[in-house]
Amino acid sequence: MFNKLHTHLANPATRPLTDAMPIPAKWREKFAGDLIERQAIGESRADVFRIRCINREELFLKSEPVGSLSELPDEIERLRWLEQRNLPGPTVLDAITEHNRHWLLMSAVPGHDLAGADDLSIIQVIGIMARALRTLHQVPIAECPFDHRLEKRLAAVKNRIDAGLVDDADFDDERQGQTTEDVYAELLSTLPKTHDLVVTHGDACLQNFMADSQQFTGFIDCGRLGISDRYQDLALAARSITHHFGMEWVEPFFREYGIEPDMQRMRFYCFLDEFF
Repeated sequence: MFNKLHTHLANPATRPLTDAMPIPAKWREKFAGDLIERQAIGESRADVFRIRCINREELFLKSEPVGSLSELPDEIERLRWLEQRNLPGPTVLDAITEHNRHWLLMSAVPGHDLAGADDLSIIQVIGIMARALRTLHQVPIAECPFDHRLEKRLAAVKNRIDAGLVDDADFDDERQGQTTEDVYAELLSTLPKTHDLVVTHGDACLQNFMADSQQFTGFIDCGRLGISDRYQDLALAARSITHHFGMEWVEPFFREYGIEPDMQRMRFYCFLDEFF
């Protein structure tokens, strides 16, 4: 859900981690003298920590409970695929399952996310965003093993509803007071008739794109990367741009990306995001 995600640097906590979620044994000695700060607890139920090493290296540690709807194993696969494709993002340094949780240790991506890059003008931000998405969308779908076509996404929505993971109190303002079942029925009634499949990021908000010195440096939070309609990304990117900078910047974003916006598909994919 938009605006409820990515609470970076909220409630920082230094090591040791709580007894309820101890760091895996194989890393305990390795990071014994390092500073570990809590970064975020997002809608994915994943906990994220920044590790500030004594040697000044920065790493990130991500952890999520094991379960049928866990997303961290998917993110690990996708980060490894991005690296194989020479597409920028965090490097997977280690990944294990311990204490009934999945754990991912990864490198930091240089710079700041595009929502917090104070050294960039708005036009620079939307340019970086548009070019990064265009580059990802140009990857041949035959080379991507991750299928996020609409039928798969709708099945995931149904699974999340059945598992009680959709919070109807968290719906956008225009859907407040509606039940999950009502909103789901409305979603099914607005399915787009056009599909333009590309390799998508899956959660293309400004916070998930990094830049340093006016250059794009990497994709982060890639657990939903896969083959989908390009508006899976373009809709969420436009919504994020509107939220941070205003609606007047959406048209320059689409102009830089190189496509005329399809308003119906934009509405649908923002609607679909209510369930994630």
